[in-house]
Amino acid sequence: MAVAEQAFRRPVKVAPRDPTAGAFFWLSAFFVVYCARPEDWIPGLAYIPMAKISALFAVIGLLASVGKTRRSFKNLPIESKFLLAMIVLLFLWAPLSPVWKGGAVLKTFEFSKVYFAWVLTFLLVTTVARLRRLILIQATSVAVIAVISVLKGSNHPRLEGVINGIYSNPNDLAFAIVLTLPLILLLLLTSKSMIVKVAWAAAMLMMMYTLFRTASRAGFIDLVISGAVALWLFGVKGKRPQLILVTVVVGVLLLAVAGKHLRERFFAAAGSVENSEDQKAYGSFEERKLLMKLAVSGMMHYPLTGLGTGDFVPYTGKWKQVHVTYLQIGVEGGIPVLVLYLLFFYSAFRNLRKLRKKGDLDPQAAMFASALYCCLVGFVVGACFAPEAYQFFPYFTVAYTSALLATVKEQEDEGAVVNPLNPSSRFRNSYANFREERTVQPVR
Repeated sequence: MAVAEQAFRRPVKVAPRDPTAGAFFWLSAFFVVYCARPEDWIPGLAYIPMAKISALFAVIGLLASVGKTRRSFKNLPIESKFLLAMIVLLFLWAPLSPVWKGGAVLKTFEFSKVYFAWVLTFLLVTTVARLRRLILIQATSVAVIAVISVLKGSNHPRLEGVINGIYSNPNDLAFAIVLTLPLILLLLLTSKSMIVKVAWAAAMLMMMYTLFRTASRAGFIDLVISGAVALWLFGVKGKRPQLILVTVVVGVLLLAVAGKHLRERFFAAAGSVENSEDQKAYGSFEERKLLMKLAVSGMMHYPLTGLGTGDFVPYTGKWKQVHVTYLQIGVEGGIPVLVLYLLFFYSAFRNLRKLRKKGDLDPQAAMFASALYCCLVGFVVGACFAPEAYQFFPYFTVAYTSALLATVKEQEDEGAVVNPLNPSSRFRNSYANFREERTVQPVR
């Protein structure tokens, strides 16, 4: 009896609360604000600087946990240094802009926020459960944007201007969809609930339908390339032939039902002009070729300092951006910034290559790596047809690869068995980060 009473009074050991839980909460809030853009489609929220508030609290939370985190600033990988060097050079070149110095400074300041988000993501995403949380936020947000765009865009050709901000341009909306589709496929395949799987499948269907409604030629090409990579990795190598069959059937049906405008734009680019819409599409194609030539000319005239961040638009007099990301960053930031830009994204592919070389990598962790690889391929291809140099989504993807590689290495160093989606494994501690835990006192 005494033994039982002593055991009853023994304190229950509970894992200490993660000091970065608060900072990660605010980082998650920042992802919600940036990806879902509620201030752009919910009346009244535009007057509240939600992105600034969430980012500020995330930074404060991180600073409050300095010295208590698993990672520190000295652990930042080389890709973070490439990104920082890019931003520093853009700030240095901005006062030298031959077009609009003030505009270049302001645009660089807006873009520099991505560095803080990138660093916070790497430092705070120390488990695959946290990585899954951010991926879930991005996937859900873009899916919601797709639904809202279709519901509110019946009178908007190509869904242009249905939602303000980063989703106002149909090409940008299509680009965001393509970069997010592999993440939704990942969530679908790794979910154990049939209801959740059906929900993600419906989200993918709606997002693909929205992409066809944008009639974005660049988005469609990007979808075909990244989709083929995803089918190879998840369908062929993953031994899921049903995935390939369903994707092909759905793609053909969507092209037949919602792809009329898209087909017309492709035919117009080939020179088949039959009506005013075809003429507009053909004019857009010719204008893009002219803008590419002007971008190359601008790089030749200002190879070191570029025109200044965002200054290509007024430089040409056309008031439109060149639809090639590599030319966009090259003509506005100069060749040194372009080199750093390429090295930054090359580092992400290198991170995934290191993960694939690990023979003992957990299969579900390997699926994370495969999904991120599809996103990166989608970006590399889409960047050839769209001006996305200052959109945050590609930078988030690189941060995901860096955090995933660091997490796997840390688990290996600790001698842990890497099973990121099994709550019974060492990764279960990540779920405890979202609630406050206390040591239970013995009952007297």
